[in-house]
Amino acid sequence: MPATTPLYDTYLRAPLRFERGEGVWLIAEDGTRYLDFAAGVAVNSLGHAHPHLVEALKAQADKVWHLSNLYEIAGQESLARRLTQVTFADRVFFTNSGAEALECAIKTARRYHFAKGHVEKFHVITFEGAFHGRTLATIAAGGQQKYIEGFGPKAPGFYQVPFGDIGAVKNAINEETAAILVEPIQGEGGIRQASKEFMQGLREICDEFGLLLILDEVQSGVGRTGKLFAHEWAGIKPDIMAVAKGIGGGFPLGACLATEAAAAGMVAGTHGSTYGGNPLAMAVGNAVLDVVLAEGFLDKVREVTLVFRQGLASLKDRFPDVVEEIRGDGLMLGIKAKVPSADLLKAIRAEKLLVVPAGENVLRLLPPLITTPAEAREGLARLERAAEAVRGKSGDAAT
Repeated sequence: MPATTPLYDTYLRAPLRFERGEGVWLIAEDGTRYLDFAAGVAVNSLGHAHPHLVEALKAQADKVWHLSNLYEIAGQESLARRLTQVTFADRVFFTNSGAEALECAIKTARRYHFAKGHVEKFHVITFEGAFHGRTLATIAAGGQQKYIEGFGPKAPGFYQVPFGDIGAVKNAINEETAAILVEPIQGEGGIRQASKEFMQGLREICDEFGLLLILDEVQSGVGRTGKLFAHEWAGIKPDIMAVAKGIGGGFPLGACLATEAAAAGMVAGTHGSTYGGNPLAMAVGNAVLDVVLAEGFLDKVREVTLVFRQGLASLKDRFPDVVEEIRGDGLMLGIKAKVPSADLLKAIRAEKLLVVPAGENVLRLLPPLITTPAEAREGLARLERAAEAVRGKSGDAAT
């Protein structure tokens, strides 16, 4: 039987088609309005059709869309300088996606040791439950069999240990270890947050053993936790960091940030990208920073976070048979369900609210950073109605 669509069957798509967006809202083809607390899986950091981003993209589109990296691109210089001014980094490489940013980060770490004459150091310690992308290297880094199966031998050089276990990290270090790669908050893994002590411990281990600390802040970065990057809450600095999703506000954009020392081995010819750092992406990335770095913006993110945390705590108290645990930080939140998360997701979608599934029977709330307290309360009210509906069906089944 012929396929009903010419597309690959790699997504279990919901039967929803959206034609436009306004701030935190998505409007379907039939005019139905959905409150979007998925934000394209933490991509639409400033919501939909943000006027400053739209204007920046339109203005650049009238000039030039693409320039090869054989030439200087002014927007790259500007965005890289702004990123290095507000982070630990001295160097930036622009990509089109988070997976590409992670590939660059891994290559940067390995090349660092190679340039120092330690060709044997290429292993990267990663963590169980991690997700770093869909390339052959990043699925190996994540280590989850469901993503690796069927694509040939697992790419070598990655070793997974339990998330949060400092002792296991130390035991895994040998003469081939080059770096440690970690998400401050595991997204796909179920909104599992690394403790401040764990993050500080990883930094200390890297310093002690001469390893590089790589952070995957693809989902947790660019203001999502109420600071520009999630690792700032632990008071540490990485050597290399992968960024994407929110930095483009919906336009495909990623970046690998590194210290001068960590990036020293990445000389001309060692890495490249055809589209990475193109003028359209740079215009939008700079526009995103205009907003996120504006005085008081992150204060507002932290304020609306309190509304969510209080509301979700109340939801857990009122529906202990539906909600097991509330996880996460800032506007990267998770509801671990006691009922099948697919059932809760269906009930939430029936309330015209969009959220994102994750591992460990968790649903993610990743609202745009521009969400107001009133919009947060509206979303919480819809979550409450969904929980009530699921509880009611559970009760009906029990009787």
